[in-house]
Amino acid sequence: MPNNIIIDQVTVDRINKLHPKIKKDVLDAVTECYNNNVHIRIVQGLRTFEEQDELYAQGRTKPGKIVTNSPGGKSWHNYGLGVDFCLLKEGNKISWSLEEDLDLDGQKDWGEVVAIFKRYGFGWGGDWMGKFKDYPHLDKTFGMSIRVALEKYKAKEFDEEGYIKII
Repeated sequence: MPNNIIIDQVTVDRINKLHPKIKKDVLDAVTECYNNNVHIRIVQGLRTFEEQDELYAQGRTKPGKIVTNSPGGKSWHNYGLGVDFCLLKEGNKISWSLEEDLDLDGQKDWGEVVAIFKRYGFGWGGDWMGKFKDYPHLDKTFGMSIRVALEKYKAKEFDEEGYIKII
């Protein structure tokens, strides 16, 4: 990473908790975003099953808007293989706009971020089929289904750092 690029510390901290198989790719993709004058923040990374269940309860058994269709164990965040991002504006203000062009290059910044991550092999929640689109979501699953990830977790198929094993 070039010395003149200073990535948001919140983002760095969240990247450091991701599955070891995607840490470098996420950091490289974020760095590429910054090099293209599109600053982002990773707002979610690794999430425990309990944290996932709390989010799943929102809008169902707890007040608030439904923000996920995935209970604990059924989200890539639970395995450190998913991230959610937002745009980062001047003064560390965040933006969820799919339309903004903060770097004034004639391209929507959100689309620039998604394109960069896709080059690193990530899937995007905006491409999901069905009613629920998760525009901030990116994941790298190595061709594994969420069912297989949960089976690995239940079977305690962990690497030396405590993450599910990925071949």
